Amino acid sequence: MYRFLLLVTVTVLAFVSPLRTVTFAAEQRLNVLLLCIDDLRPELHCFGKDYIRSPNIDALAASGRAFHRHYVQAPTCGASRFTLLTGRYGSDSNSALFDRAARLRKNPESVPPSMPDWFRQHGYTTVSVGKVSHHPGGRGGSDWDDDELPEMPLSWDRHLLPVGPWQHPRGVMHGLANGEIRGDAKQMDVFQSVEGPDSIYPDGLITEEAIRQLEDLATDQEEAPFFLAVGIIRPHLPFGAPAKYFEAYRDITLPPIPHPNKPRGKTTWHGSGEFMKYNRWKRNPNEDSEFATEVRRHYAACVSYADAQVGRILNRLDSLGMRDNTIVVLWGDHGWHLGEHAIWGKHSLFEESLLSPLIARYPGIPHAGTRTDSLVETLDIFPTLCDVANLPEPDWAQGVSLRSILENPDAPGHAAISYFSGSRRSIRTETHRLIVHGDGFVELYDHTSPEKETQNVATRHIGLVHQLEAVLRSRIP
Repeated sequence: MYRFLLLVTVTVLAFVSPLRTVTFAAEQRLNVLLLCIDDLRPELHCFGKDYIRSPNIDALAASGRAFHRHYVQAPTCGASRFTLLTGRYGSDSNSALFDRAARLRKNPESVPPSMPDWFRQHGYTTVSVGKVSHHPGGRGGSDWDDDELPEMPLSWDRHLLPVGPWQHPRGVMHGLANGEIRGDAKQMDVFQSVEGPDSIYPDGLITEEAIRQLEDLATDQEEAPFFLAVGIIRPHLPFGAPAKYFEAYRDITLPPIPHPNKPRGKTTWHGSGEFMKYNRWKRNPNEDSEFATEVRRHYAACVSYADAQVGRILNRLDSLGMRDNTIVVLWGDHGWHLGEHAIWGKHSLFEESLLSPLIARYPGIPHAGTRTDSLVETLDIFPTLCDVANLPEPDWAQGVSLRSILENPDAPGHAAISYFSGSRRSIRTETHRLIVHGDGFVELYDHTSPEKETQNVATRHIGLVHQLEAVLRSRIP
């Protein structure tokens, strides 16, 4: 029998959440279903990757709005999810939410409400399943299961993670088939394909629990609308998925890796340490093209596995009759390099680390199925959900509502800000990316040129560099 971790946040902390303020009757409010996919770059059929099988996410895009130029604030899980869940810029650390929790315990009045807390205060039942904040299950401690160390105090009515044979949330995070837990990463294979049902990997159990919660929430809708967040772990490392998802890619010919060489000069390139620490059978994808192809195939299998979990959840939403009163948002927490710039992972400020899929659907969305190429960022999701759900505007949130783009895919977007390690910051405009290092060194890339992010043109465009630096400082001083 599965062991479940449950946290009703308001009973654990020594302080009390503000009373809910129900402004509208439940039947007048739209539910929210937020689907968070870990390490998912836009490796989807509906984002132009015709070799990928992602029918369920494709169907969501066909009935909503796919944002093809959505950028995250940080190319790492915890910091990116901090922005999603708070609507604010933060540190580039994976501990950002735990740091916020510590401030909240010390001085509750100094920390603005999180996105789920804001929905709670306005009458919503808020439930989290899987990896929504940084740790699956949203707790600290050595095995990430300490109820005294919630990652997001005052946010969730129920915060759940089924751990099954993986024993605890830490085991779930990097779990392979049938309960294999990562100890020494060198002893764990970087990819795997094992026969069996979806439940032999952790996401199968997460999806089953998400469906149970959806069913329970459906029966309670007369009392309160819901905000349900579900965090799917794959395609996060190690790349393990049931064998049936790998079969579609076993003999497929993949397109060449664009700009696969290590960049020259000073950049945010790194040695792919997260990837390289796993058992790779002494093979390096930067030196072994056949191995690189195998890695890409297993990543694709994980994408299809994650897509299947999304499909199961959305199909149950439909069968419960809640499609027409629910906002659905699918969000990738950052991008991922599959050999571009000789990187296998995230943690850079190149395009591949920062570009991730974002899809939104709500009842009656105009021009359903039409993509948008307007620039947006994760910072915008909190105010957008409030706008569409008709909640008061969170004036502390630092993004903007994307309602205009949801109504008109040709509406303008805005420059996107990102940051990572060592005070390195980036701004992405329609035509350029500027990266500013902590010591003042700059990279400028022209996305209108064939070279894109392979040639630093900063010395040729000093005026543009100064202009973009000023915008960057105005957004994050």
